[in-house]
Amino acid sequence: MEGKQMKKYNVAILGATGAVGAEFLKLIEERNFPFAELRLLASKRSAGKEIAFMGKTYTVEEATYDSFKDIDIALFAGGSISKDFAPHAVKAGAVVIDNSSAFRMDPEVPLVVPEVNPQAILKHKGIIANPNCSTIIMVMALKPIYELSRIKRVIVSTYQAVSGAGKEGIDELDNQVREHSEGREMTANILPSASAEKHYPIAFNLIPQIDVFCDNLYTKEEMKMINETKKIMEDDEMRITATTIRVPVYRSHSESVNIELEQDVDLDVMRAALAKFPGVTVQDDPVSQEYPMPLYTSEKDDVYVGRLRKDESCEKSYNLWVVGDQIRKGAALNTLQIAETMIKNGWI
Repeated sequence: MEGKQMKKYNVAILGATGAVGAEFLKLIEERNFPFAELRLLASKRSAGKEIAFMGKTYTVEEATYDSFKDIDIALFAGGSISKDFAPHAVKAGAVVIDNSSAFRMDPEVPLVVPEVNPQAILKHKGIIANPNCSTIIMVMALKPIYELSRIKRVIVSTYQAVSGAGKEGIDELDNQVREHSEGREMTANILPSASAEKHYPIAFNLIPQIDVFCDNLYTKEEMKMINETKKIMEDDEMRITATTIRVPVYRSHSESVNIELEQDVDLDVMRAALAKFPGVTVQDDPVSQEYPMPLYTSEKDDVYVGRLRKDESCEKSYNLWVVGDQIRKGAALNTLQIAETMIKNGWI
């Protein structure tokens, strides 16, 4: 690339004022993303807000169907507006990389984690979907193991941070801790989900419900993990069961993962494959109490893996503990890496 100016791209961020939107901006600066023009879009409520970024002041515009003229890459922070705006952005010639769940299971839309299935990007017809945060964190650990032996079955329990429910989730945990320490009754309005009939305090508590319940008694979050993992790993025969739990942690999701393989794999070989895999850090030394914890993985790009051991109750089965920042790798970082992968390979 010597002597040749790196091409710069016109970028729009839809949902620029939320937690994921703010993380997009942070990462664009951190990773030196090659943008020419930057257009910050949000709902009418946030329009007019000024954001200082990389020495310039940007005014947030109200997103309309015409907001995407001359845009090359549209980063959608998520939420129900994606479904509405994505077709208009594509029509204007932009590639949409979307964080919402709207398109993930659409057979026409690739569901991508760049370290795991970058080739799927090539099938896009204008929209590329970013998987659910807990799915991304899990498949980052599954992929290097899958390359050693096919994974037949996965049992996962998640311990998901309150910021998964947005900034309101963080504020609610803060307020409840304050109320509790002052001897007052804790007020709950957000969790398990804002639209739910009942709300429970998350401080000093765990809530075994993320999103709504489906007919099969699983929650929607659990079904997302199951269906999205099969799609990303391109293995519909893989059997997966999930239990997703909200925990009183600010940031970073943790997952207890049990896997059954087709053949035995030596633990040292498995550990080495995980350590070599881009985007994974192995933190696994029981003797010196080294293992991943959400307090220490926050603001980090990598997914951390530890507590690796054989499952002694079942043949060819293993346990691992996986922790990752769900706003970074689980959302904004993965979205940006999809765009970077397209640029690097000349796919845009």
